[in-house]
Amino acid sequence: MLAWQDISIRYKRSRLGQFWLTINTLIYISTLGIIFGSLFRFNLLEYLPNISASVLMWNFMNASITEGSMSFISSENIILQVKLPFFTYIIRTLIRNFIAFCHNIVIFPFICLCVGYKINFYAFLSIFGLLIVFLNLSWICIIAAVFCTRFRDLQQIIISIMQILFYVTPVVWSVKAFPPNFSPLMLTLNPFYNFINVVKMPLLGYAPAASEWMFCCGLAVVGWCAALYTLGKYKRRIAYWL
Repeated sequence: MLAWQDISIRYKRSRLGQFWLTINTLIYISTLGIIFGSLFRFNLLEYLPNISASVLMWNFMNASITEGSMSFISSENIILQVKLPFFTYIIRTLIRNFIAFCHNIVIFPFICLCVGYKINFYAFLSIFGLLIVFLNLSWICIIAAVFCTRFRDLQQIIISIMQILFYVTPVVWSVKAFPPNFSPLMLTLNPFYNFINVVKMPLLGYAPAASEWMFCCGLAVVGWCAALYTLGKYKRRIAYWL
């Protein structure tokens, strides 16, 4: 309810409301796809669905992490007046961005229909991939929110790091363009590359590699252990830091 209220307030008195998210994202993806596809001479019939799925996932992860790091600070008034589990504010941020993602996901089948790209039954695996990504984003946001509440400058550092990761992760560029003299570990050890793939590959009609599933699941287990330890250690201090 809090997440839906955030979106409703953001687009209050707008005729199109939340669908401005979809329109803006569609323009962004179409522009990037045509420009970068022409520059790198990619086959647009394959490149447009690829970049569409990649950008949609990246926008969801980027917004979740950058806004999630401010979850406690943006909910200061509630935290100082009402005693609720701190995870409530993390879920509020994640659900808000997930609702935006659900609005935008209609762009992918629309682009596939326009370019004649066929979707098969592997697409159902993207639901499980999205669940794993959601679990990983949760623990990242918990840790980031705790430390950003204590160190306010850290949020700007996170924004800068996400901007760098956007360029080193194959979002707008294809893995095929990766220079052969670079180690493939730069991709396989990049968590955001794996997060995108477990959702994108099924949408494109392929099964993600088993190593990508294992990497994401293992990272979720380790990350949640770290998040529960961090929140358990510092949750009594969060209200004072606010």
